[in-house]
Amino acid sequence: MLNSNFRIAIVDDDLHIRNLVEVYLQKENYKTISMESAEEAWELWKENPPDLWVLDIMLPGMDGYELCSRIRQEAEVPIIMISAKDNVVDKIMGLELGGDDYLVKPFSPSELVARIKRQLQRWYKFKHPEEVIANTISSSSLIEVGDLQLSVAERRVFWQGEEVDMTSKEFIMLKVFAEQPNRAFTREDLLSLVWDDDYFGSDRAVDHLIKRIRKKIEHLPIESVWGHGYRMRLDRSVHENEARSSN
Repeated sequence: MLNSNFRIAIVDDDLHIRNLVEVYLQKENYKTISMESAEEAWELWKENPPDLWVLDIMLPGMDGYELCSRIRQEAEVPIIMISAKDNVVDKIMGLELGGDDYLVKPFSPSELVARIKRQLQRWYKFKHPEEVIANTISSSSLIEVGDLQLSVAERRVFWQGEEVDMTSKEFIMLKVFAEQPNRAFTREDLLSLVWDDDYFGSDRAVDHLIKRIRKKIEHLPIESVWGHGYRMRLDRSVHENEARSSN
């Protein structure tokens, strides 16, 4: 069962914000640790990483973007970015570098707590898949679509016989497409299936996730559907080959 006994790191050079966030999180029985620089946070990551990061973008020395990128290269731990910058470019950059959510200052501490709970629930489901009953995506153990193969039980992805490392969200996104090839999904559909129905962020998160997947699998047949969303195209030749092999 999910519990609130998680360690959360707050990285912000504003002492007032760090103290305020800690008060609200400790009321929910979370363990907290606060730091004023990304350098301190990076040392923490190497020695005793937390379960979730609340990360300010504008920091002295190394900024939050750089720290987020470093952490994301090594793990899928949830990262909520906070910033006084309220423009689309900054939000997009934060998401592209691997942030899971973006909150603009000044923010409601209660809203931040709600977002933290949501991210930790998703993280817990990823770390404990045996406790999750998937009601929107089937639980078949092996999915093959053309050159793509997914081992669901092992959460492994293979392209043309070679294994490709994927994060949890990347894996779930591929699974959604692979289970219904040729279906055109809206961004709202994909947000609901990959991030859950009560996701707080922008639907641009879908675009960023697909961009990351395309970088890892260059010729993956996920295509944009103009004015609608995305689909994984399964060519007729693939249908015919699969039909022959099943006979």
